[in-house]
Amino acid sequence: MTEREPVRISSRDNPLVKDLKRLAQDSGAYRRQGRVWVEGDHLCRAALARGLRPALGVFSEYFWPLASADIAHAAIKNIVLDDVLMATVSGLESPAPMAFVIDQAQALTLQADAATVVLDRVQDAGNVGSILRSAGAFGFAQVAALKGTAGLWSPKVLRAGMGAHFGLRLVEGLSPDDLRALTVPLLVTSSHQGELLHRAHLPWPCAWVLGHEGQGVDAALAARAAQALRIAQPGGEESLNVAAAAAICLHASAVGASSA
Repeated sequence: MTEREPVRISSRDNPLVKDLKRLAQDSGAYRRQGRVWVEGDHLCRAALARGLRPALGVFSEYFWPLASADIAHAAIKNIVLDDVLMATVSGLESPAPMAFVIDQAQALTLQADAATVVLDRVQDAGNVGSILRSAGAFGFAQVAALKGTAGLWSPKVLRAGMGAHFGLRLVEGLSPDDLRALTVPLLVTSSHQGELLHRAHLPWPCAWVLGHEGQGVDAALAARAAQALRIAQPGGEESLNVAAAAAICLHASAVGASSA
């Protein structure tokens, strides 16, 4: 079988179709299956740009003849689903006509000296994906997710990350004690205490700890931080959304590092 000869599937009872549906719609399925569902042209191309080789290409019947050669030949194997069947597999209101399934590498361990973003029980998938985008944009190569954080490779976080995942070292399922492996200083934010961010001298590399949307950073973890900082809010709001705060803090670190 050549790469241009896909397997065509039209039955929703096909075991592979059932697995793909779980992978596309269940936030924890990637952990059980050891692979990731990457849906849509943008995410698929982002994965290819980082040198990833999909195990499987999944195409709708109408789109398969229209697929460009680089997309059609990217995966080890291709399948073509009936258009209606493709729509039932996808978790999107407006399903994309193509997706890749990518095998996950073995679980990573923390790189001790890497510029890191630590997620302490950040639960909203949109927030997590947005923070990953900021991490990639501002030179933070590693994201360490503590238990209770939204699954980093879940479909919703992947979509919100807009391809940032594929350029980051992602380590999840950690406990606070696991962070002791980091040799870079921990920095935390607070709405009401600590030095003002825009006046502070920030170390580089470092590890920014971002906490739960309602509870913030765990008190015991915050007590281990080398610096506590607050973002000036002249408008008087009580607090910022965690993803917005992350973008401000990570940008401040990046600017400081480039000017040092």
